[in-house]
Amino acid sequence: MRKSFVYGALIFLSALFILPLYWTLITAVKSAAELFSFPPVFWPETWNWDNFLIAWNKQPFSVYLMNSTIVVVLSTFGQLASSSLVAYGFARFRFWGREPLFILMLATMMIPWDVKMIPLYMQFNFLGWINTLKPLIVPAYFAEAFFVFLLRQYIMTIPLEIDEAARMDGANPWQIYWRIHLPLMMPALVLVGTFHFMNAWNDYLGPLIFLNDQSKFTLTLGLAMFKGLHQVDVTSIAAITVILCIPPLILFFLAQRYIMDGAIGSAVKG
Repeated sequence: MRKSFVYGALIFLSALFILPLYWTLITAVKSAAELFSFPPVFWPETWNWDNFLIAWNKQPFSVYLMNSTIVVVLSTFGQLASSSLVAYGFARFRFWGREPLFILMLATMMIPWDVKMIPLYMQFNFLGWINTLKPLIVPAYFAEAFFVFLLRQYIMTIPLEIDEAARMDGANPWQIYWRIHLPLMMPALVLVGTFHFMNAWNDYLGPLIFLNDQSKFTLTLGLAMFKGLHQVDVTSIAAITVILCIPPLILFFLAQRYIMDGAIGSAVKG
């Protein structure tokens, strides 16, 4: 009875998460008559898969896809490089003020993005970066406090004897970081890369503030173009939303094992 109750609760909770995805999918393939019919249609009579192609061609989504890919790939690489390097410094180097500096860095996580929005806009405007992809890419090369914390906790689970053995063999700190810690941090790096990929892929407020030219828009901004002042293209919004969900889902399922290993390893040592 206990096992039946547990499985029943898991099925119910899974259905709560799956139902919005299913509703978005069937909304994307419904006909115009079925879209606003009452009672709602839970299984379309005809699945109009052409709606995806029609929605894709209504806006220059090929350009939006290229912009999103550039932002995601370059910013993810920068986040992995900078966060791992900073985490390695905090975990392995002992210097004056290390702990207060680390706490100060963690304190920046409490600052909402809405508070930083105007100063960031003024800074990027001074640099001449407004209406370019640089404001969406360059900040990732200066590390993020949450990712530094995760990677630092993971590095602290690696025995110090490995570093000492490498030093005895003549390795300098950079070689220890590059040849030893980076390969050992792979599960945590996959976790950080997946989190940042999803944040950058789904980011809407950043591109909305920093981009003006439609040729620079990302996929999320292109999706918002279907919502006008007097009309909302529900079918196209649902179709593009389904397409936007595919890359994060594929990435998550491919990296699921590494994500669990990285999360567990980062939580071992406090």
